Amino acid sequence: MPKAHDEQINELEELLRQVAIIIRKRGRDILQDFDVTPPQFNALLALDHHGQLTMGELCDHLYLACSTATDLVDRMERNALIERERDASDRRVIRLKIKGRGREIIAQVLVARRKYLATVMESIGEDEKGRLIQAMEQIYLLMTKDVGPGPAVKDRTS
Repeated sequence: MPKAHDEQINELEELLRQVAIIIRKRGRDILQDFDVTPPQFNALLALDHHGQLTMGELCDHLYLACSTATDLVDRMERNALIERERDASDRRVIRLKIKGRGREIIAQVLVARRKYLATVMESIGEDEKGRLIQAMEQIYLLMTKDVGPGPAVKDRTS
């Protein structure tokens, strides 16, 4: 007998929350090997996805207060992950740009994350993986339909 709608929603919410907790914990564990904090990595991903951003734009993408983002960017600049650069068309505007070390960290962390996910997914068949991807894409599209993609989320429609 099919589960009631409310029961399905409760089960889905619980599963998504538990998976998110595991991903967040495993992501923090992976980042420890790369000398970068989760907020710094999120900033790197936002810059990688959206290109050079102003401080205000970065704050918007990360949902951070400007004072918090300024401290974050200062630390990232000291650690040679990013640099501040004057905008060529308006010298009053400062843009944030990923440096080589920041790009290397993004690449290495994503390889480690994907390796972990590949290990988890080994016992799942190809058809089931395809259905899982389709379902997650559908959830993502529905969640971003009215508000747009969240921070550093690849546009899945292109």
